[in-house]
Amino acid sequence: MVRLYNLHPFGSQRVVPCKQEPAQFCCGHDVLFVASAAASCGVEVFAVRREGRCEPLGCFATLGPVLRMAYSREGDYLVTIEEKSKATFLRAYVNWRCMSAGSSRVCVRMVGHKMEESYTETLKEQMSIVEMALSDPPLCISCCPVNGDLLVGCKNKLIMFCLKYLVINQNLTVLDFERSLILHIDNFIPAEVAFCARHIAITTDLDVLILKLDLIQQSAVREEQCAYQGSTTEKPVDEGIKDEGLAARSLQLDLDDFVICQKPVELLGEDSKLCKIPITLESTELSTEDKKHFQVQYLLFRHFTPDQSPFGFCEETKLHSVQFLPVYQTGSSLTANEETENKRELLSLFCFFSLPHVGYLYSVEKLVELISTYQYSEKSEQAVLTPQFLHVITSDSLQCFTVRCSAAVARDEDPYIDTTVKACPPVTLDVCTLRIQLFIGPRAICHYKNHIILLTKADSEDITERRKPPRRMLSRKADCNKSRTNAESEPGWNLYIINTVSTIQLYREMVEYSRTYENARTESCIHLLSEAHLLVRAAIMDPSFYKSDEKEELLRAFGESCAFLGDCYSRFDTKDYHLALPYYRMSGLSVTEVLERLASESDEIQMYEKGFIFYLTHSLNEELNGELSKELADKVLQIFYLADPVQLPHIICSPCMKNVCPLTAVNYLRKVEDIMPSVVLTLTKAFMALKMGDLTMYECEMNSHKEIMLVCGFIGQPALLREYKEGIVIPTEFAVHLKVTQPGLLVAATVALHENSKIELEEADMFFKVLCNNNGEDTVPQLLLDFWEALLVACSQEEVLQELLLRVTYQYVWRISKKQLPETKPLKTTEDLINACDHFGFIFPWVTFIMSMESPLDEVCPEDISKLQSILCGQSIDITAALPVLEPLAEAGNVGLTIRVLCSTRLGNFEESIDQLLRQCPAAAVFYAQHELKGDNRAVWWNKLLPELCEEAKLSRSDNPVLISSLKETLSVVAMELELRDFLSLLPEDGTAAFFLPHLLHCSQRKLLM
Repeated sequence: MVRLYNLHPFGSQRVVPCKQEPAQFCCGHDVLFVASAAASCGVEVFAVRREGRCEPLGCFATLGPVLRMAYSREGDYLVTIEEKSKATFLRAYVNWRCMSAGSSRVCVRMVGHKMEESYTETLKEQMSIVEMALSDPPLCISCCPVNGDLLVGCKNKLIMFCLKYLVINQNLTVLDFERSLILHIDNFIPAEVAFCARHIAITTDLDVLILKLDLIQQSAVREEQCAYQGSTTEKPVDEGIKDEGLAARSLQLDLDDFVICQKPVELLGEDSKLCKIPITLESTELSTEDKKHFQVQYLLFRHFTPDQSPFGFCEETKLHSVQFLPVYQTGSSLTANEETENKRELLSLFCFFSLPHVGYLYSVEKLVELISTYQYSEKSEQAVLTPQFLHVITSDSLQCFTVRCSAAVARDEDPYIDTTVKACPPVTLDVCTLRIQLFIGPRAICHYKNHIILLTKADSEDITERRKPPRRMLSRKADCNKSRTNAESEPGWNLYIINTVSTIQLYREMVEYSRTYENARTESCIHLLSEAHLLVRAAIMDPSFYKSDEKEELLRAFGESCAFLGDCYSRFDTKDYHLALPYYRMSGLSVTEVLERLASESDEIQMYEKGFIFYLTHSLNEELNGELSKELADKVLQIFYLADPVQLPHIICSPCMKNVCPLTAVNYLRKVEDIMPSVVLTLTKAFMALKMGDLTMYECEMNSHKEIMLVCGFIGQPALLREYKEGIVIPTEFAVHLKVTQPGLLVAATVALHENSKIELEEADMFFKVLCNNNGEDTVPQLLLDFWEALLVACSQEEVLQELLLRVTYQYVWRISKKQLPETKPLKTTEDLINACDHFGFIFPWVTFIMSMESPLDEVCPEDISKLQSILCGQSIDITAALPVLEPLAEAGNVGLTIRVLCSTRLGNFEESIDQLLRQCPAAAVFYAQHELKGDNRAVWWNKLLPELCEEAKLSRSDNPVLISSLKETLSVVAMELELRDFLSLLPEDGTAAFFLPHLLHCSQRKLLM
C-alpha cells in the first residue's frame, strides 16, 4: 500500500545552460556531464554549485553519438558507449578537468598500453581517452562506487575492468584499466547492469539476476572452480520452474495464434541457483602474487510476466532503473551513498529495479529480502534511488516516494533497536508518495546530493499548450539570459536542476501536516511522524552530516521526532503502545518533561492510554535521577489510581516519588486495598506511615501479616528496602527502621532478594555496610555476617557457596585473632546453623575434648570459635582454598590445634594429625582415632598410633596415666583387628610382659572363638 500526501520536497529549479539538446547525461561529485544529441557530437561539463547553480567548465568531442555514459568519483573518470559508422566503442575520459583549465591537448591510448617516457611530462596537462577494445559490442555499463572498477555488459557476457593507478615517476601517477574477469552467461542479453562492492545486478526485459563475486583463497582456486562449474551446469532445476519453461528463455516461438505467458518467479538466497542460468568465470588478469580469484554466489532471481493488470495487457512491459544503494560504516559513524574520506566498510546494500507500474527495493548484503514495493499511479519511465527518497518520472510528472533504507540500516548497525532501549519505525511501514509534481514530457533523470537533474522534451502539441497561462508548480530560476517568448522559438526541451528542500524544512512540514490527524487519533499521524523520523535518520547517516551546518538542528530534530512518536504511542490506543518507552528514552526527555507534555494540570478525570502507563511504569521503576515535584508526584498517584491501581504500591516506592505526600498516598492505597489487597500494598502503607511518623499505624500494618508473608512482599517490591544513588545501592528509611526493630526480617528479606536475583551479592554487602555506617575494608558489621550465614542456609549455587564460606571463615578468624567481639548479638547460634544446613557440621567429640582444656585465649570469642570449627567439621568448604585464611590461628592454643588437625584430616593426612595431637594434647589422640580412623584408615591404629604411644611411654620412664590409658585403649583396638602373629610382631621387645599379656590373651581368645 502506498499512501499519498501533498508535501513539498522540491524547492527551486534552474535550467542548465546547454548549447545542444541532451541525449545522455550523468552527474557525480560536483559535476554534470551532458552528451549532445546534435550532429556535432560532444560532452558539455558543468560545475554544480550550491542551490543548483551550473557553471560551464568546458566541453570535449566524442567519437560519435553517446549511447550510454557513467561517471566514477573513484578515479574521477567518465566512461561512455559511443557509436560511429554503426560500430560501438567503449571509451574512458581521464583527466578531463584539464579541458576546463583551457588545455586542448588530448591523448588517445588503448587500455593497458605501456606509457612511453616521452609522454610522461605532457600527461599532467592533457586529457586522456582510454579506448577499450571488445570482441562484442558493449550494451550497458556501470562503475563501482567503492573502488572505481568498471563493469561492461555485452551479449552473453559481462566484462570487469579493474581501475589501476600506474606510478610513472615520483611526480606522475596515471589512471589505467585492466581487463580482469569475464562472466560468461549463456543466452542472456543484459539491458542494464549495476555494480557495487563485487555485487552485480543484471536485467533483461523481464528478468533480474543479482550476484556476488566472493574472493577465494588461491590454494583452493582449482577445487572451487570445479565444484562451482558442476553446481551451475549440472544441478537439476526444481520441476515447477522447469515446467514453466525458464530453461528455454532463448527459444523464439513463432506462434502467431498464441500468447505464451510464463508464471512469475522469485528465488532468494540459495534458491536463486535454481534459475538455471549457468555462469562461467574467465580470469583475464595477469598472473601475479596479488591475483584475485572469485566464485559466484547467487543472491536473487526474479522473472516477471507482461503486465496484464490493472492497466490491461502491455507488450512494452520492461524492467528499468536497476541500481545499488550502498551504506557504509566508517568507525562508529554511518555513511551513505559513495562519499567518505576514510576507508569504508560496507554495512548494508540495497538494490532497486522497476517495472512500468511497480518498483521493488531489496536488501541484498546480509539477508536477501524484499524491503518495499512501490505502486505507481501511471506508467513510469525511469527512477533514481537515494537514501531519503525514490524519485520516479512518468509521462507528465515527477513523483517523490519515501524509502525504508534507514530503517533497515538502523537494525543492521544497532542491536538495541526494537528493544525497550531504542526503537525505529519498521521496515514494513507503508511507503508514501510525498509529491506528484507536474512536468511536460519528462524523459530522463539522475541524482546528486540534494539535486535532481531532469530532462524534459515536449511534443509539438505540448509546445502549443505553453501559450496558455501556465500553472506554476515551482519557483523557476534560469541561469541563462536567453528568453523564450513564443512557441516557435522554443526548442521543446529543457534540462532542469531541481533542488530538494532541506531535511529540516521537510521534516517540519511533515510534523505540521501530522497535526491534522492528531485529534482524530488515527494511524496516519503515527505514519507521517515515522516518515519524518526516518527522513532525519537518513540525513544523520550521510557522510557530510558531521561537517554540516545543520548538524545541531538535525540532532535536535531527531530527539524531537522521538518525542513526537512517544506522544503518539502514549496518547493513541494502538497495539504498539509499548514503543512509547524507547522513543521517549531516545528523545532525552526526563519523566518530569514527559508528564508536563501529557498530563493535564486540571483535576478533571482524564483517561490515559496503555502506552503512557507502560512508559510511566517502567521509567518510574528504573530512573535513578530526577525526583518529581510534589505536584507531579501527586498527579502520578491520580493517574495510576484511575488507569492501573494494581501498580500504585510499586509506583509509590519509585525513587522519583520521594516527594509524594504520604497522607495522599495512604488515602489512595486504602481505596485500592478495599478492591485488591496485597502484602506489597500493606508494606507500602507501613512505609508511608514511617514517613508520617505514625508508629502506631506502622506496627498495625506490620503485624497484619506473618513474617514469611512480609518477606514475599519485599520480593514483590525491592524498592521498599533499597534504592540506587549514583550507581550505588543504599538502604531506604524502611530498611533503617527494620535494622533497629526487626533485624531478622531485614536479613531474611535481603536473602530472599538475592535468591530471586533482585540484588547482587556485592550490592548486598554495600547495602549492609551503608546501613551500619561501616566504611572499613576489613571490618564487617555483624548484620552483614548474619546475612552471609543466612544466605549459606538458603543458597544452592556452588560458586556462591564457596565464596560465602570463605567470607565467613575469614571474618571468624579475624575476630578470634583480634579478640574482637561483635557489636550486636548474632541472629543465629552455632546450633541454629548446624540444624539449618549441612555446611555447618556437628562438632567432633575430640574437638570438644580439646576445647574443654583450659586456655585463656579460648574464652574470648566462644561463638565465633564454635562456628569456625563447625564449618571445618562440615564437608562443604574447600580446605585448600581456606588454608591461607586460617593461617593467623595456626599457633592460637587449643583453637589453633583443632583447626590444624581438622585441616590435616580433611586433606587425608591422618598420621600428621596424630603427630600434632601427641605433641600438644596426647589425651585427645585416642578420641581422635576412634572418630576418624575407620574403614580404610584403621591401619593407622597399628602402623602409626601404637608405635608412637609405645615410644612415648618408653621415653617418659615414669608413670604417665594419660599415656598409659591411651596405650591400653589402642592395644585393645589393635588386638581386635589383627592376627595373633601380626599383633605380637608389633609389641616392643623390651616391653613389660605383664602389661602386654592381657591383650595377647584377648587376641588369642578372639581367634579361638572365631
